[in-house]
Amino acid sequence: MTTKTDDTTKQLAYLAAALKAPRINEAAGRLADQARDAGWTFEDYLAAVLEREVSARNASGADMRIRHAGFGSRKTLEDFDFDAQPTVRNQVAALASGGFLTEARNVVLLGPPGTGKTHLAIALGIQACRHGHRVLFATATDWVTRLTDAHRAGKLAAELTKLRRYGLIIVDLCRAGDYADARHRRGCLAW
Repeated sequence: MTTKTDDTTKQLAYLAAALKAPRINEAAGRLADQARDAGWTFEDYLAAVLEREVSARNASGADMRIRHAGFGSRKTLEDFDFDAQPTVRNQVAALASGGFLTEARNVVLLGPPGTGKTHLAIALGIQACRHGHRVLFATATDWVTRLTDAHRAGKLAAELTKLRRYGLIIVDLCRAGDYADARHRRGCLAW
């Protein structure tokens, strides 16, 4: 004989699956005893369960956006050596807030090879992904090739329409590994 609790558990599992929110079922089970013991209202319990789902979705959405952005490696602002570049600390902090994205402003990072432009571009891109923005990253050569191929195929307008869906497009003029080969250049850029 099934109990009311078993039926409710099955119904929660079904409803969570129907909503494509499997973490609701997990959170509901984990929080139920805590809610009963602490005397939570139904609203408090529901809010706590849904908060867990939203937090997990935001985290997995950010991870997915980071994976699809095309970063060659993951660089963070915490990993950047600001002691080597102390003059950019305040500017980078301002950029990390994402204001330039909401204002649709361009950012150009200039400097000689090895100063951290690509690191900062990737780190700012990752921050943008974490704030919910779609990001694409590639070298200038890769972008030229992509757009040239689209033009030759008669699909440039469609490609540009697709690119407009991204809140941030990063054009890196040098790959991080190219710095060793950049001695003959005057410098590299990351936009």
